[in-house]
Amino acid sequence: MKKIFPINIISVSLLLSGCATQTGWTPTVDPYGDPNAYRLEQDMAECRQLALRSSGGTVKETAKGTAVGGLLGAATGAAVGAVSGDAGAGAAYGAAIGGIGGGAKQGIESEEQYKRAYINCMRHRGHYVVD
Repeated sequence: MKKIFPINIISVSLLLSGCATQTGWTPTVDPYGDPNAYRLEQDMAECRQLALRSSGGTVKETAKGTAVGGLLGAATGAAVGAVSGDAGAGAAYGAAIGGIGGGAKQGIESEEQYKRAYINCMRHRGHYVVD
């Protein structure tokens, strides 16, 4: 049986979080009738930075989720594995499953927080945000 190394768990989790990156998304803003349209580019740049700080960053949050999920999964897997006679294998499988799930969940939540913060910032600056 192959051993599962923590680096593999983190790599898979970061790969999964690549589906939800903060680098390419920007809100759709309707400049028609916007009294602040002349500030749109500057406000978008400033709001992007504020949203990144607010969300903690997808990669950083994914790594945290991977670590916590892996620890919880390992503990649960070890308990289940102990009942079946192989606590080590149970811990390894639990760590892999918990790490991947925890990392993906945390990355998605971080991305949603980023989008909410970005949209709220733009709206508070007087822009008409469509999405």
